[in-house]
Amino acid sequence: MIVEEKTPSPSSLSSEPLLHLQDLRVSFEHDGNEEEVVKGISLTINKGEILALVGESGSGKSVTAFSILQLLPYPQAKHPSGSIQFENTELINAEPETLRKLRGNRISMIFQEPMVALNPLHTLEKQIGEVLMLHQGLSRQEAKTRTVELLARVKLPNPDRLLNTYPNELSGGQRQRAMIAMAIANQPSLLIADEPTTALDVTLQAEILDLLHALQRHSAMSILLITHDLNLVKRFADRVAVMEKGVLVETADTQSLFSNPQQPYTQALLAAEPSGEPIPLTDPSTPALLTVQDVKVWFPLYKGIFRRVYDHVRAVDGISFTLVPRQTIGIVGESGSGKSTLALALLRLIKSTGQITYKTHHLSALNNNKMRPLRAELQMVFQDPFASLSPRLSIRQIIAEGLTIHQPQLSTETIDQRVVEALKEVDLDPATRFRYPHEFSGGQRQRIAIARALILKPKIIILDEPTSALDRSIQVQIIQLLKDLQDRHDLSYLFISHDLSVIRAISHDVIVMHAGKVVESGPIQRVFADPQHAYTQQLLNATR
Repeated sequence: MIVEEKTPSPSSLSSEPLLHLQDLRVSFEHDGNEEEVVKGISLTINKGEILALVGESGSGKSVTAFSILQLLPYPQAKHPSGSIQFENTELINAEPETLRKLRGNRISMIFQEPMVALNPLHTLEKQIGEVLMLHQGLSRQEAKTRTVELLARVKLPNPDRLLNTYPNELSGGQRQRAMIAMAIANQPSLLIADEPTTALDVTLQAEILDLLHALQRHSAMSILLITHDLNLVKRFADRVAVMEKGVLVETADTQSLFSNPQQPYTQALLAAEPSGEPIPLTDPSTPALLTVQDVKVWFPLYKGIFRRVYDHVRAVDGISFTLVPRQTIGIVGESGSGKSTLALALLRLIKSTGQITYKTHHLSALNNNKMRPLRAELQMVFQDPFASLSPRLSIRQIIAEGLTIHQPQLSTETIDQRVVEALKEVDLDPATRFRYPHEFSGGQRQRIAIARALILKPKIIILDEPTSALDRSIQVQIIQLLKDLQDRHDLSYLFISHDLSVIRAISHDVIVMHAGKVVESGPIQRVFADPQHAYTQQLLNATR
């Protein structure tokens, strides 16, 4: 992303506090023991101010944000001490009616994981319209009109056609933008943005930030920005607060913090950047492990009472490439370009046309029964680990599930040992295997998702935005972990990402997708050093 120094507008900033946290502590109860995760932080957000809260995954950023709206899983979560004052209203232990009036109205939130935050059973019109009707008293038709306007403001295409769309029918980036539309619907005084651009490619990140900044300046809205993207912080925030292991270690205005960080932890955060080279290929002439020829995924569009097909959405439109052992191919492109749809097609999770050949197996011709034995060798790590990990299962059950399906002859003791080994491989404490997904940070959940794929000893892993929700320091760790695992187990990766620095650090080749088509492909160094297509040039320019 292009980094620009932002000078706060004098008219938008105020020294009058809007939100004040004093000695806030948060603890969680586990098996009769209490673990303190936020350790007495004090923080003020002024009216019209943008305050960025940064720190590693698990540092307590999101727990702090959830505390403001009292959204933690009480009574397992507790506040041993502290105060949260919003315009002189105490929020800790506030009456339910007080919180209802504030949530989604005076204080709104953009959640980190849109598929979890959006109701899968309701259309966009119903979900956004409900917020408008509840807090503004709009009629159903007025709410519908306003919903179209909001969807257009967050750059969703054909907003009137998206009203009857369900969250699962949108791409990750489109879901994020729909959630932003819902959050800004009532023009809140405070917007808590928890990784608001996590699922967006670099070009759309700039558009969304410009939108939020314009709204903030227009209405003097305050924003608490929680993010791992320090370029975003430098461009967008007035002040920065840095958290480490539940403690607030440094707070300063943005320019001062970036030019002269005082604390070693802050210095390490600013220095963290995915770098390095992909692992060496054993032999580039090795026969292909996966061959993809002219793969297409077209979704029909219907109209009329007889549901006649009048056109198609060409989500993937004629993709071809080969993948050899130990190779990583990066797949980049804007949200909605077809990257994740291609991944699902390769695993035969959605219907496609064209030829997909794994070793000597023509996957396109296999039915579900014949495909099942091969699924152990073709694994996927999804974009949103919280959505892909069942909240009802322990980590041991989640990781072991593939073994119980593909190797039912294994004993309980053997399965447990394999789970322990998988957790060690992704640098997680095996003693935590009896906990549940909500008890882990975003980075830890992604390691669990990698362990689930790894336990079946696959040959190919498709990674769909595996680092998008992680801060930079954790991204560096995950990329290094993936490279180590690839080298140790001779894995091949298809690595989908909108983060070009991550793609550069791990990929041998890159495929650039736009509107379902490949617009450019080739060795990573050549494509990044001398992009030929205008869209590739646009992507690269947005990161400089």
